[in-house]
Amino acid sequence: MRDETKCLHSGYTPKNGEPRVLPIVQSTTYVYDSAAEVAAIFDDPTRGLCYSRFGNPTVMAVEAKIADLEGGVGAMCTTSGQAASLLAILNICKAGDSIVSLPTIYGGTINLFSFTLKKLGIECIYVDGNSSDEEIKARFKENTKLFFGETIANPALKVLDIERFANIAHQMGVPMLVDNTFATPILCKPFDFGADIIIHSTTKYMDGHAVQVGGVIVDSGKFDWTNGKFPELTEPDESYHGISYTESYGRMAYIIKARMQLMRDFGVYPAAHSAFLLNLGLETLPVRMKQYCENAQAVAEFLEGSDKVESVIYPGLKSSPDYELAKKYLKGSSGVISFIIKGGREAAAKFMDAVTLASNQVHVADIRTCVLHPASETHRQLTDEQLIAAGIDGGMIRLSVGLENVEDILADLKAALAAV
Repeated sequence: MRDETKCLHSGYTPKNGEPRVLPIVQSTTYVYDSAAEVAAIFDDPTRGLCYSRFGNPTVMAVEAKIADLEGGVGAMCTTSGQAASLLAILNICKAGDSIVSLPTIYGGTINLFSFTLKKLGIECIYVDGNSSDEEIKARFKENTKLFFGETIANPALKVLDIERFANIAHQMGVPMLVDNTFATPILCKPFDFGADIIIHSTTKYMDGHAVQVGGVIVDSGKFDWTNGKFPELTEPDESYHGISYTESYGRMAYIIKARMQLMRDFGVYPAAHSAFLLNLGLETLPVRMKQYCENAQAVAEFLEGSDKVESVIYPGLKSSPDYELAKKYLKGSSGVISFIIKGGREAAAKFMDAVTLASNQVHVADIRTCVLHPASETHRQLTDEQLIAAGIDGGMIRLSVGLENVEDILADLKAALAAV
């Protein structure tokens, strides 16, 4: 099946006489006829459901749909994108380990990597993506467990050269973890270019309607965890009856461990109703992504021609330094645009206050057009040096183009720029 069909039919196929629409299974627990059956599930949760902290039929249907869309062997939903990022890393990292990441990533992720993981004893080593392959490899340590980047960076909108960085990661014996939130599997499939693990904040385009927060981890099943660097996956897990995930689950070792061990202990599993709402968003994802891209392209071209705008950052523009990378990896550049207003923070604040159709809100990838000032909002905790490394100027505005008629969006932006 192609993506448009998968978005409607993957994950849930009703049998004779069953509901056409994915049902909401609003239950925390499941009933069995014998203690032996329950015990067997505690030995191996893949045999059935025992408690909705591990799995729920509604959520599992959505997980199967997302895994199918990304081309993975399995997926696990979480209560937020941040939870997905955290569990994806803790699944293979422990105190004393390190990760390597590009700095052009979401501010909340930078905070997670630079402070919270540091408190847990995990070091994040930031590398400049413009460095040579050899310079980047020199930053890896013996204890480095993964390489991280975003397909389309938030809000710098740098396009990740997935193939290049995946090759570097694999040469260093570690997996490539990619945040594919802005692209979604409709615009990019990182597994096709060598990525090993994908995460999403499903709160964004996948949901699309700003009604529920969520995240997901997707496993490609392609990385060789038996290369000696990942004993947590190959050696017996004392917390789970001495099971070896690679021996018992093969290609699904990573995602099964995440569920059996980390979801068990952290319990950041979404409610059935949240998954139901996410599924509604997924069903229209291909149609929406096409329109987001069309609207954003028109808006980016308008902004590029404005004398009030210093620069526009959008991979779909031919003037973008990432234009060729976008052509290679993306089927569209999403609906998010970053642009820098002449006059810095003060001018940016005037623009933000002048828009009327666009909402000033801490959100992105909504069906409604919205704006945000990263330096004073989402990336507020970053130092000036970190802001520069993340590609953020004081006059930068992140514009998330919605699904309104593009002429109405343009009229709102023209009026706000005139106010500046």
